[in-house]
Amino acid sequence: MKKTLLLSACAFSLLAYTPHVSAAEGDLPSREEMWKIIQIQQEQISALQNQSKQQDEKIVQTETKVEETVKVVEATQETVASIEPAQSSNGWWDKTSIGGYGELHYNGGNVDEVDFHRFVLNVNHNFNDDVRLMSELEIEHTLIGDDNPGDVVLEQALLEVDLTADNAHKAQAGIMLLPIGLLNEVHEPTTFFGVERNITEVAIIPSTFSEAGVQVLGNLGDSGVSYNAAAHSSLSVDPADFRIRSGRNKVAEAEATDPAFTGRVRWSGYPGVTLGVSGQYQTDITQENDDEQVGATLVEAHADIRKGGFGLRALYAQWDIDSNAADALGADEQYGWYVEPSYRQEVPFGFDDGYGELGIFARYNEVDTNNGSNIIDGKTEQIDVGLNYWPIPNTVLKADYNFINGAGQGNDDSRLNLGVGYQF
Repeated sequence: MKKTLLLSACAFSLLAYTPHVSAAEGDLPSREEMWKIIQIQQEQISALQNQSKQQDEKIVQTETKVEETVKVVEATQETVASIEPAQSSNGWWDKTSIGGYGELHYNGGNVDEVDFHRFVLNVNHNFNDDVRLMSELEIEHTLIGDDNPGDVVLEQALLEVDLTADNAHKAQAGIMLLPIGLLNEVHEPTTFFGVERNITEVAIIPSTFSEAGVQVLGNLGDSGVSYNAAAHSSLSVDPADFRIRSGRNKVAEAEATDPAFTGRVRWSGYPGVTLGVSGQYQTDITQENDDEQVGATLVEAHADIRKGGFGLRALYAQWDIDSNAADALGADEQYGWYVEPSYRQEVPFGFDDGYGELGIFARYNEVDTNNGSNIIDGKTEQIDVGLNYWPIPNTVLKADYNFINGAGQGNDDSRLNLGVGYQF
């Protein structure tokens, strides 16, 4: 290719020079003139050869630099490849997340106290794409020990494993929040109305209700149907009164003589609508080592509906305890229910682009822990009205008023509650 270019250049030079000789005259150049022409062409050929040589040298230099660059890139890739495994094996923090929530309450009326009710930290870790740890550590009432009211509770600590490639079905093992009601699994203060949790999901569903065990859960395709099925440790209620909430063991060297089982089915196939039913069976709700087992069954149904700013929550739960002792106390039947309409509206004062959200609610509650008795009054009726203000989505200010018609004598009250809460 180079030779062809060189000959072409020579020919072009010859043609370029020839016009200086008059063809019209028909005279050929003399020997001296021909020699001059050859000398000129030789000089041009030498110049072209020098240019070609310089171009070849530049090409060689460029090729050398490219080869050196490739070697540097390959060396860099090898270095990165040698570093990445060390980062992957030691960089646990890349797969670990920390969250939490907290709430401060003021309760007036007969109580008249202020309390930092809960301070909670969540630590979650993904071991890989299919296996993860979920945990929740809670401090209640700030002060612990020496007759102080506080507690430290490991409310959740479980391993979760994906059972299918689409992550639609999972298995869990450890301390878990049981799938019952509306608040037991989702109880951060920014997610519900009212300073305190409703009395049905405190006395009848003893939220937060966590036990040790195993669970399978998942979604059934695109139907909007989800399911939970769990086998776990049991409550241990005092047979002197059969109060459900006092039977929580918090998995602290808890009696495990007899297991319990919980199942739930939910449907959320329409936007803004969740309907669910759950059930629990306790083979022995007292966990006492005697010949008589006290079986107990909890049934619960709930609805959570939101359309635009309007919301409605409703729940019913009932225990049936198979015990002569419970029957004698009237505690063999215990129930609770509530209905809660609400409305939420964006307002032009807040910190998220200048807007916040304001919600108002009313709630009627009824709980009876001695429904099986015509003698002992165990019914409490309570009406709550109030508002929540979210200056940004993960913080909330709350105010409500309770009108309480308490069970028995001297338990009526009217109570102002104020609260501040957050989650992250």
